[in-house]
Amino acid sequence: MDLQTKALHTGYEKDAQGTMAVPIYQTTAYEFRDVEHAANLFALKELGNIYTRLNNPTTDVFEKRFAELEGGEAAIATSSGMSAIFFAIANASEAGDNIICAKQLYGGTLTQIAHTLKRFGIESRFFDVHNPDEINKLVDDKTKIIFFESLTNPSIDVADIEKITAIANKYGILTVVDNTVATPILCRPFEWGADISVHSTSKYTTGQGLAIGGIMVERKNLVQKLKDNPRYTHFNEPDSSYHGLVYTDVGLPPYSLRARLSLLRDLGAVSSPFNSWLFIQGLEHLSLRMKEHSRNALLLAEFLESHPKVKKVNYPGIKSDANFEMAQKYFTDGFCSGLLSFEVENLQEAEKIVNATKLYSLVVNIGDSKSIITHPASTTHQQLSHEELISCGVPEGLIRISCGLESAKDLIEDMREALEA
Repeated sequence: MDLQTKALHTGYEKDAQGTMAVPIYQTTAYEFRDVEHAANLFALKELGNIYTRLNNPTTDVFEKRFAELEGGEAAIATSSGMSAIFFAIANASEAGDNIICAKQLYGGTLTQIAHTLKRFGIESRFFDVHNPDEINKLVDDKTKIIFFESLTNPSIDVADIEKITAIANKYGILTVVDNTVATPILCRPFEWGADISVHSTSKYTTGQGLAIGGIMVERKNLVQKLKDNPRYTHFNEPDSSYHGLVYTDVGLPPYSLRARLSLLRDLGAVSSPFNSWLFIQGLEHLSLRMKEHSRNALLLAEFLESHPKVKKVNYPGIKSDANFEMAQKYFTDGFCSGLLSFEVENLQEAEKIVNATKLYSLVVNIGDSKSIITHPASTTHQQLSHEELISCGVPEGLIRISCGLESAKDLIEDMREALEA
């Protein structure tokens, strides 16, 4: 089936009432038939609902549907994109380990991996997404994750997924790719060798800024990479916190299973049933929206490229962009999402332009149906030094745009007036 068909049907068998819409199972807990049934569920002898901190019928549909769109085997919905990233890393790592990350990352991700994870004893090492060969010098026997974004936010760089995953596979290391900006509609990291994908479903998945959420997806047959891999002994040895369970021996997707039974259970960063239901609604028309977001972004990028006040435009859909060829390889039909950025002379000029727009809302979010403008150096990346801003591709004169679904003509005219105010 095509992605659009899967987005409408996967994961839901109509209930006894024949409801066309997926029901919202707004419940904390579930009644067991008897003591044996309860014991079997906890022992994984039967699969079923236990407690909404672990699973929920509405969230189950969302997880199955998203995993199918991504081309994966299983998914774990979380309470935010940041918790999905934390789960993806914490599921593989412990104190004394290190992860290797692209320098070009969303500011919140940089803060989590460079500062918060450091307090957990997990070291972060960095490579330039344009030079994956740097990874080779950073790997050691304690490296557990290579983390990068398929389309970076806000520098708008396209990762060479195939090359990064090939390097990771050489060492038997898991790759985690944040595919939020591209979505499964435009980019399919598993087809190029990635192991785990993460998303902030607060962005394009909901599409209207209605709910905070995240999701972690596991590729098919990941058990083969984890099985007897000395880097990941905790997947191959009995888990004393869960009846001596060996995750690679159960016959279920091991990465997602451990995240559910350990991280969701103990940390509780779970998607609410209502939010899962909202994300399901967003998935139904995600493929249509991503194409329209991309068309608008391309037209705006072409206008900005021609304006004398603009020093540089970052959008891989325009031929002058350094990422154009990579986008042609990894993105569907040349659609490159709705996110773009452009650079003007200095901080003062950037502030003037942002403040002068009318249609664009000054908001630190992306993927909304309404267009959003952000000055990353003073908001999402404010915690970084001048040198760090330059290193991750966020100069002080950079402006980020999340192109919405308004008329492209109106978006261009509003930006023209702001540039010339």
